[in-house]
Amino acid sequence: MKKSIVLSAVALTGILSSCSTQKATTNTAQTETNMTKEYAYQYYAKVPLTTDISHLTNNEKDVLRLMFKAADIMDDLFWQQAYGPKIDLMDVTKGEAKEYAKINYGPWDRLNNEAPFLSNVSAKPAGATFYPTDMIKEEFNIANLKDGKSPYTIVRRNRQGNLYTIPYHENFKNQLQNASGYLVKASELAEDAGLKKYLQLRAAALLSDDFYASDLAWMDMKNANIDMVVGPIENYEDQLFGYKTSYSAYILVKDVEWSNKLAKFVQYLPELQRNLPVTANYKKEVPGTDSDLNAYDVVYYAGDCNAAGKTIAINLPNDERVQLEKGTRRLQLKNAMKAKFDKILVPIADVLIDESQQKNIKFDAFFSNVMFHEVAHGLGIKNTVNGKGTVRDALKEANSALEEGKADILGLYMVNQLLKKGELTGNQQDYFVTFLAGILRSVRFGASSAHGQANMIAFNYFAEKGAFEKTANGRYKVNAVKMEQAMNGLSELILTLQGNGDYDGVKKLYAEKGVIHPDLQNDLELLKTKNIPVDVVFEQGPQMLGL
Repeated sequence: MKKSIVLSAVALTGILSSCSTQKATTNTAQTETNMTKEYAYQYYAKVPLTTDISHLTNNEKDVLRLMFKAADIMDDLFWQQAYGPKIDLMDVTKGEAKEYAKINYGPWDRLNNEAPFLSNVSAKPAGATFYPTDMIKEEFNIANLKDGKSPYTIVRRNRQGNLYTIPYHENFKNQLQNASGYLVKASELAEDAGLKKYLQLRAAALLSDDFYASDLAWMDMKNANIDMVVGPIENYEDQLFGYKTSYSAYILVKDVEWSNKLAKFVQYLPELQRNLPVTANYKKEVPGTDSDLNAYDVVYYAGDCNAAGKTIAINLPNDERVQLEKGTRRLQLKNAMKAKFDKILVPIADVLIDESQQKNIKFDAFFSNVMFHEVAHGLGIKNTVNGKGTVRDALKEANSALEEGKADILGLYMVNQLLKKGELTGNQQDYFVTFLAGILRSVRFGASSAHGQANMIAFNYFAEKGAFEKTANGRYKVNAVKMEQAMNGLSELILTLQGNGDYDGVKKLYAEKGVIHPDLQNDLELLKTKNIPVDVVFEQGPQMLGL
């Protein structure tokens, strides 16, 4: 633990714009109230995060208590990855600035293109603290480090100035041992055999950085009333290469009734893959059908998933080996989703969607669009068609936003196909109008996030193809026929870029379409004047469940 703190402090020196950590801290303290006005604390809606746990056994409640303890450790580890020691910032900020730093896990506004909201703080390093702040891409590539591209190593510089790697399980050894201990105790109390096995294997995985066996066990876990996603998972925080993963934790309580409604859709995955609007070479992989769709109430977010914009659905594992062997699990976080629909999407639609189509804004459509976004991660192609390896490796840091864009557009494609088969209720207009309102919600995350950039690509592509028009009163009106055509066209474009591993083509797409143009920016400014929240911040913890 001591070693990781020292390394984080070294990285911190390059993050803050003064020459030493001590001096930087002082300068930050002097300007603690100088927050950005565009995305201040009041733009987050406070939402209590809770659910009914009266049906859980005493053992299951005790397992939840242990999960909370492990999750808190993941939260601290993410602070170290994103910024450095949390205490360095918490000790020198007060009031709203302090609360805003907690939301953002550092002094950079994640929903405002990572802009610093404290004076004397320089731009956020693209590689966060995963790499030395003075390292450039070329140096990393030339070094050819052992496990340099591993999702579970940190890159550091020795006294001679040379780069080397440290495995996560060594760098964060003490904290990971504590987290692993909590999961072992939870496994001993777990009554569901699948949950027991998963917690045992995940506890071991935290100490080895080998998550394959625990991912397979998680895929096989079908019947547990409670669940936990824990460990280094997503690579969004590494905006330098997209190699390094960040620590997260979700604690979940299953909604059995809604889960039963969703179970039937998995059987259609192979058929939907075959019918994708792209040539055969880009859809030859067969998605796993061990995948399951379930609805959960989330009762705790920690670490990466809790930073600024909150996740409302999960599609995991990310390991391509597991995806091809067993598929993925798609977990819909129903209570969080409903909070965003009520607090954000409906008010946005009231301001920006044409009055004639506001009746088409439906929660069931929003739920389905989000759900099939997660399902769509399993469609398309994982390995390039021309020998460049996996899509993720070929596209490097450009992969995340394109993969989110793929999931957005193929999710809508799946909804459209299932509507035609009579497997979904409602009408096409409901899903298309709600999808557009969802884009207007998500682009407020800023073009620096993978999800925000993905939504901008879809928005600008749809605009070019006439999928919607701007009416005389400045509101958006969907043209369903043209939107379906644009949906198919963008699906083909993204799948082709992925299949070809076309890094330069993806970067060109981002440069041309991953930007917010002035007309849309004016609309986003209008939303600010209406005091519509950008996202939610949760009042959460064991106390919210009566634990």
